[in-house]
Amino acid sequence: MSDVELDPEIADILHGEAVRQAETLQLIAAENFVSRAVLTALASPLANKYAEGYPGARHHGGCELVDAAERLAIDRAKRLFAAEHANVQPHSGSSAVLATYAALLRPGDKVLAMGLQYGGHLTHGSPVNFSGRWFDVIGYGVDAESGIVDYEQVRALARAHRPKAVVCGSISYPRHIDYAAFRDIADEAGAYLIADAAHPMGLIAGGAAPSPVPYADVVCATTHKVLRGPRGGMILCGEQFAERVDRAVFPFSQGGAQMNAIAAKAVAFREASTPDFRAYAHQVVANARTLAGGLAAEGLTVTTGGTDTHLLTVDPAPLGVDAATARGRLAAAGLVLDTCALPWADARGLRLGSAAVTTQGMAEKEMARIAALFATAIRSEDAGRRVRDEVRDLAGGFPPYGTPGEGTTSAVPAPGVMV
Repeated sequence: MSDVELDPEIADILHGEAVRQAETLQLIAAENFVSRAVLTALASPLANKYAEGYPGARHHGGCELVDAAERLAIDRAKRLFAAEHANVQPHSGSSAVLATYAALLRPGDKVLAMGLQYGGHLTHGSPVNFSGRWFDVIGYGVDAESGIVDYEQVRALARAHRPKAVVCGSISYPRHIDYAAFRDIADEAGAYLIADAAHPMGLIAGGAAPSPVPYADVVCATTHKVLRGPRGGMILCGEQFAERVDRAVFPFSQGGAQMNAIAAKAVAFREASTPDFRAYAHQVVANARTLAGGLAAEGLTVTTGGTDTHLLTVDPAPLGVDAATARGRLAAAGLVLDTCALPWADARGLRLGSAAVTTQGMAEKEMARIAALFATAIRSEDAGRRVRDEVRDLAGGFPPYGTPGEGTTSAVPAPGVMV
């Protein structure tokens, strides 16, 4: 009996999602296309193994092989990011942040983090999140005109509130973070420095962004996004925090590790250590900058005037529409992205990224075309069908997976999938 006969409803969903990804442009900054090897690890028999604990100290038998997979993931993460210790078990970036807080803080402690209206994550103090419920979180912001982090404001807040931890990182800040400045601020306040590097971690691996590892006490990250691994998290730290971090992951905040995902993380770390990935990371940034320039030329307001990373945020108001309307028109045209807070007043804008389209093999020429299609779709609801046809044509020239066994046009070998 074929897989389709076993569960035709799910088979239809899987096929439909594969078609959606192939016929639209994935501009969500947190998304990417993983490799065939990563998909193979995720779909492997390692998914069957229960493995509470750590290599050599499991609570279940039969863990010899999954221990080897986790040790590989740990060793590869440490080499890739020049870290003394790595925990690769967190199920997500939020899980990694939760464990980090648990390792360093106690409920009621003060935390200084980027305000949500400026691009802070839910785990940076949202009142609906554990961070906002368990900790006294003070938010810092950005300069009202430039959109750049106001480091003097951060320093003044740290001096006034004496937080137990300072968190640097954002879900929509398009510029490099000055980790040395944050280290200096944290030291002056007697605080831990926590870097939430979920978004730039792939750029860091490819040498296209500065690393927080030499400066932060603990670095939290995801293994997807630009890093192009499976959905999951990890934590990097120095040896002095290793035991506290490990115990905060297991047994404090998680049970059994997802061993198929850990093996897939190991695969992704290996891929990210190659010259091809380094070239990919730099192309991601080049593409984002070209896209930012093209959107600005079309009349949209690009926050901070551009980007250093894979992501950018833009205000569609100059084209006469709000963010929600713009996203709806773009979705109808096959351009998939998010809305986000903008760093002024209560405005919302659009957040987009270049990681996935770069994996498909697109470069500056395609970014210029995407910017033009983007603006056309926003300006006129009636243009949606025509833009949709052009998007389908563009995406068709860069299949995210293609046919297994065939070559691709990607500058970095594009992943393939077995379905």
